[in-house]
Amino acid sequence: MSGSTPRSKLSRRKGFFSRAVLGGLLVGSIPLDAFAFGFDDVAKRAEELAQQGYRAPETSLPNELRELNYAEYAQIQFKRDRDVWSGNDAPFTLSFMHEGMHYDSAIQLNSIDQEGEVRGFAYNPDDFTYGDLNISDDVKNSDGLGIAGFRINHALNDADRNDEVMVFLGASYFRAVGRGQVYGLSGRGLAVDTGSTSGEEFPRFSEMWIVEPSSESQYLTIFALLDSPSVTGAYRFVLRPGEDTLVDVQSRLYLRRAVEKLGIAPLTSMYLYGPEQPSSTQHYIPAIHDSNGLLINDAQNGWLWRPLSNPARLMMNRHATPQLRGYGLMQRGHNFNDYQDIDARYDLRPSAWVEPLNQWGAGSVELIQIPTNNETNDNIVSMWLADEPHETGVPLAFDYRILFTTNESRHLDPQLAWVEETRRSRGEVIRDNLVREPDGTLAFVLDFVGPSLEGISSGANISVEASVGDNGELANSRVVQNPATNGWRVFVNVKRSNGNQPLDIRAKLMLDGKQVSETWYYRLPANG
Repeated sequence: MSGSTPRSKLSRRKGFFSRAVLGGLLVGSIPLDAFAFGFDDVAKRAEELAQQGYRAPETSLPNELRELNYAEYAQIQFKRDRDVWSGNDAPFTLSFMHEGMHYDSAIQLNSIDQEGEVRGFAYNPDDFTYGDLNISDDVKNSDGLGIAGFRINHALNDADRNDEVMVFLGASYFRAVGRGQVYGLSGRGLAVDTGSTSGEEFPRFSEMWIVEPSSESQYLTIFALLDSPSVTGAYRFVLRPGEDTLVDVQSRLYLRRAVEKLGIAPLTSMYLYGPEQPSSTQHYIPAIHDSNGLLINDAQNGWLWRPLSNPARLMMNRHATPQLRGYGLMQRGHNFNDYQDIDARYDLRPSAWVEPLNQWGAGSVELIQIPTNNETNDNIVSMWLADEPHETGVPLAFDYRILFTTNESRHLDPQLAWVEETRRSRGEVIRDNLVREPDGTLAFVLDFVGPSLEGISSGANISVEASVGDNGELANSRVVQNPATNGWRVFVNVKRSNGNQPLDIRAKLMLDGKQVSETWYYRLPANG
């Protein structure tokens, strides 16, 4: 499964082009299409490819490159003075990424110029620096080596400097950031049978096309052809960098065979520990996670916030979404004091919010949480699954927008309060002598904030509606005003019957009998 392996679980393909290049771009055009090339062309290829048997990518990466560790692989860098389009006064440039480590599959990468002509990029070892690595020239020039992925650079934070704003590297994984952010969670083009007993399949972008921007372009368009044993697909990504970076995704999928789980708009992240589930060992860093909760907005069920966990054993469950408005893996909390990590800067890692742009129908958002003992493993996967099975021979259309943001509150419903923080604690009572003593319960302390709570006096008829599942009981719940946050603090105390089984806990704020907050839902892991 994807979450049980390092976050860069990726694949390989043989390079196709000669190394007689100029700045990574072949002199002369690839005879693909002399005219404009676009999404319909990629969709046609995907449909035709689905009628053929699957051909696995060739994997002949030399051991010197395959056996690199992460720090060694990171030494291989594209020379920034060779960035594609850097001499054209273009607002976007491209940097290529070398094969190595588990990035052992090259993609066929192309450019579409402003006349609509398609040109192919080719791997050139002279475009890279290799740091202190002692990689022989024979290895660098090995037959079959190609481009593993690419970075998109843009003047995101400084008008005089192009910073990396998005990256595509391996399988169908990609990441993007907004202004002042650093990479955190990943998006994927598609997830196939993630968490299934049959084993997960990793579709890959085998060929991609990037439309050359003009000097006035405010966005960049990327087309991609997806391939796997079970499905092919055509994708169009439109990247709009900014304080919040937007990525609009258009996709058409063609099944080669029936798929048990076809995960749409999947997100992959990491949760090790945090206030929701404190570390079992003493550490000066109070939280380590790329995301700390799953947020779902459904037209029928409203807003639901589910804090993440790092369970002792695999946890998988689905939230029904008859009419999905949006979902995302969120990083709520961007105060450095909440993390204290000057290297990883978890406080700068963005949330990713997915909004459908066409009709998806009834389905569910699945959350998969996988045990991990370190932060190098992506152990959180979420995706949307349709209720109705997909038929082979019928094209599937899923279009959506992904928002990468660290200002989550401005995208929430202003009429509802949200959970700013979830903290887990022992339950306790304060005796008459002011001594705190445990009361045998497990307590969750929730801080609700938001404009909808402003102006509510301490004498208002505000209450908490809480409930627990069959594996426990609700000992008590209460709500008090929190003057420090201009919000309200909720205490939910529970007792679990069987520690070897999870316990579901829910809570929401009510004012005069009307819900005024999102629903907080936590699944207390077994043995956790």
